Amino acid sequence: MDIAEQLSIEEQGLKQQLHDTWCAGNYSSVARTLEPSALQFLARHPVRAGAMVLDVACGSGQVALPAARAGAKVWGIDIAGNLIEEARGHAEQEGLAARFEVGDAESLPYGDNSFDQIYSVIGAMFAPRPERVVAELTRVCRPGGEIVMANWTPEGFVGHFFKTVARHVPPPPMPSPLMWGTESRVRERFAERPVDLHFDRQLFEFRYPYTPEEVVGFYRQNFGPVVRAFAALDAAGQAALHADLVQLWRDYNLADDGTTHTQGEVLEIVAVPQ
Repeated sequence: MDIAEQLSIEEQGLKQQLHDTWCAGNYSSVARTLEPSALQFLARHPVRAGAMVLDVACGSGQVALPAARAGAKVWGIDIAGNLIEEARGHAEQEGLAARFEVGDAESLPYGDNSFDQIYSVIGAMFAPRPERVVAELTRVCRPGGEIVMANWTPEGFVGHFFKTVARHVPPPPMPSPLMWGTESRVRERFAERPVDLHFDRQLFEFRYPYTPEEVVGFYRQNFGPVVRAFAALDAAGQAALHADLVQLWRDYNLADDGTTHTQGEVLEIVAVPQ
């Protein structure tokens, strides 16, 4: 039985909503701005040469492709087919040992104990059923392997970004993805799994060569959740959301030269199955 048959009508509708959200705009252009931080993440949690590596909710490959360049055998999976096609194109151009496919973090199409290392950087945290994500990540990771995640925290800039959007457009009916950035909640989610857990907090950098107002325009055009939020509002609602987002970027801007620089806090999680 495939996942579509297992889900209720309501759950299928939610899955479709999430799919449409992450296919909207051009997320890879947003992800590229975070590539330096993604590479720093990989430096903190290095890929083992020759390892079997899975990148869950891989987007267009900002983690999977560097992992393949480091000598790993890489699989990447994401619900957004447009991003998977882009990742495949990059892998083919470079001749990398990386395979990308459309799929669901809650129903991974791989056998038990298939991977030495599993990564999910600002990805699987957006799946609607976290208990299924935990079950699948621990199922496909070999004992003694690593499950490594980086998730936005509720307290950081990105947490406030999503809360700002949610004040104007109700979020989908699912647990807040930001709970993946809370250590106590992550411990609860892995509590019934035989894993050793380790946590660290790091900062991802957002740097744009334009003003906060121009940054909001960039996100309005390219970042799926913002694209969809603006599309759901009338003209007055769009103006109000725009003003609040501009103010948020101004409040967190560390630059004073007409550009925009802020930092988003992530909770980095390392789970080692026993």
